[in-house]
Amino acid sequence: MTDTVAAAPQLTVMTVNIHKGFTSFNRKFILPELRDAVRAVGADVVFLQEVMGTNGHHSKESLAEPHYEFLADEIWPQFAYGRNMVYPKGHHGNAVMSKFPIIHFQNHDVSVAGPEKRGLLHCVLDMPGREQKIHAICVHLGLAESHRAQQLDLLCQMVRGEVPDDAPLIVAGDFNDWRRRAHAVLEREVGLKEVFVTAYGESAKTFPSRFPILSLDRIYVRNASVHLPVVLPRKPWSHLSDHAPLAAEIHL
Repeated sequence: MTDTVAAAPQLTVMTVNIHKGFTSFNRKFILPELRDAVRAVGADVVFLQEVMGTNGHHSKESLAEPHYEFLADEIWPQFAYGRNMVYPKGHHGNAVMSKFPIIHFQNHDVSVAGPEKRGLLHCVLDMPGREQKIHAICVHLGLAESHRAQQLDLLCQMVRGEVPDDAPLIVAGDFNDWRRRAHAVLEREVGLKEVFVTAYGESAKTFPSRFPILSLDRIYVRNASVHLPVVLPRKPWSHLSDHAPLAAEIHL
């Protein structure tokens, strides 16, 4: 059994809400520091939420270029972006950065009536030496529980319609699911299991990152197993995001 697990193809994933590259309350632009911290994790695939696409209000210390391009740089040659929130001089959304080719991606608008704009970014990855494609969905759900319930239903519909039953599937991001309702829904409806629940019996506490008390950020998998998922250390992350990032080694 150990030999089988060791021989299985694997990749490391991480997820983090980067709050548009600013510290809490938008006090300081810290995207360059955040890029260094993301690089240090060494993940193959990175799920990002609240990423600036364009920013017409950039100052001398911020950036005009898309933040996902700045973060990806030479480390992640492949990236996809899904625009969710649009305002007069810019927009932000979800992004996936990958060391493997992204052969297809589509952003699904799952916004519910009101000012909140939310999306599900679905990417299909081609891992060298592996015939079967890997499906990765970057998630950022709403703040209202009634909205999240509808968005979880849309996520399940999307998985049924776009992901083959036997394909490896990774769903990660900011679920805003402080009541932890998503676990039962996703496992019952589409067979997704949360990696911290599987490994330790409960999902990780990630918010606020300085003293985490709420379980908002998640990594779910199907047709894959996970080795020792971790909440990334408070230093330096509590300074870089109000959400503690998660990382996990996925065995396919």
